[in-house]
Amino acid sequence: MSAFRIRRAVLSVTDKSGLVELARALVGRDVQLFASGGTAQHLQNAGVETTGVEELTHFPEMLDGRVKTLHPGILAGVLADKQNPAHRQDLEKNGLVPVDLVVVNFYAFEAAAKSEALPIEAIDIGGPTLVRAAAKNFASVAVLTSPLDYPDFLAAFARDAVDLDFRRGLATRAFARVADYDRAIATHFLAGSGPAAPELQGRRYAPGEALRYGENPHQQAKLWLEQPPWGLGAAKQRGGDALSYNNYMDADAALDLVFDLGERPACAIVKHNTPCGAAQGATASAAFTAALECDPVSAFGGVVGFNTSVDAETASALASHFFEVVCAPSFAPVALEILQAKKRLRLLAVRREPWNLGPLVARELHGALLVQDRDHGFDELGEMEVATRAQPTPSEREDATFLWIVAKHVRSNAIVVGRERRTLGIGAGQMSRVDSCDLAVSKARHAGHDLSGSIAASDAFFPFPDGVERLAEAGVRVIVQPGGSKRDAEVLSVADRLGICMLLARRRHFRH
Repeated sequence: MSAFRIRRAVLSVTDKSGLVELARALVGRDVQLFASGGTAQHLQNAGVETTGVEELTHFPEMLDGRVKTLHPGILAGVLADKQNPAHRQDLEKNGLVPVDLVVVNFYAFEAAAKSEALPIEAIDIGGPTLVRAAAKNFASVAVLTSPLDYPDFLAAFARDAVDLDFRRGLATRAFARVADYDRAIATHFLAGSGPAAPELQGRRYAPGEALRYGENPHQQAKLWLEQPPWGLGAAKQRGGDALSYNNYMDADAALDLVFDLGERPACAIVKHNTPCGAAQGATASAAFTAALECDPVSAFGGVVGFNTSVDAETASALASHFFEVVCAPSFAPVALEILQAKKRLRLLAVRREPWNLGPLVARELHGALLVQDRDHGFDELGEMEVATRAQPTPSEREDATFLWIVAKHVRSNAIVVGRERRTLGIGAGQMSRVDSCDLAVSKARHAGHDLSGSIAASDAFFPFPDGVERLAEAGVRVIVQPGGSKRDAEVLSVADRLGICMLLARRRHFRH
């Protein structure tokens, strides 16, 4: 295939950064430039020879500039497949010429939307139409939608390398820009002048309540509800003050944990998005009491989540303490009466249903987006390997499973110590694993717990034996961890020397 040649370019830009340099490079290689109103004037003022788009359309701009490039004289030239004889014949029959390069960026809607309630005149019509046409026809046309694209283009243009793959890349950026632009407009219409609506994995959201503020008072925040609503988006508040941004975050963390724990009544108490106590019990009340005993100091002002209905007995136990939020699938009428007497306590009824979360998790960085698969499920539970001489009892295996699930929901480095399906000490958010071991043991002792014969779960491997030694000194008998350290053999040797049973899950649930 012969090299791609650029003979004619259509230029219509709002952001004129780098435009003159681009235009001069094009004119220097005999490219004929056709520019719309302000773009043409800018180039002419800089001494760059250009022709108005009227020479292609044979029609003047009209409607205060709303109609400039929306005309077959331009669009036919952009959409024509140069390899198609019938297309070439159509152009010749109608006195039209093919266009090889489209340089367009849009009216600055995003900027205008910050200062105007509904910036109608900042909604670009012709620009996105031209860009979509050029991107669709990338086999015959190159398209530039941002001054940031100019340097790469000019480098390729200088060496005659504006080939098919390069044009496909430009088309990809162009379609993404059109999508972002349309999304910004749709969001503004949907939400008025409030915060932008998030969109992830093709899910639709509708605006919910405006929150007092975000994580801090200087941050604006709003709740957006996935359509159709489910989970926290469909929750029914049964009492108390309006929920805050941090309340929602902690409620989500608490429910995510208790729903992972299955059908047996379970309770999790969350503070600052990390569990400070979790337990399963014969009843919701028993689970709550056990979860609270793990760390009653940290639980003060926390968020409590249940995977089962809150009854009168549980409500009476809850009412004796200060919590921000209690969330559960339902509340018995008597329980509501008891808890609603605490005027500020927020009560949230959230249906127990499978969390309909998307398969991906995204985190915004400065200038980038990190995307990963969601950490779903516990396929490893039936495959845990006993890697030491000491063997676990059936009840110890059950406790190891419970603590392993809890550890997934604790910020790393996570060490969770407990027994009888309850946590006794949680070490989280430390820079070293041995510090998390010390913290878990310290918290358990501070709460008055005896760790003799207890079980510990670690969300990632032990890089050194010191963590195992600290846990063993405290009375831990069984440890479950993923394994995978270069020092696994040394760690297991120490476990054997100390009489520790160690289970290897061969799967990590690190939560950074």
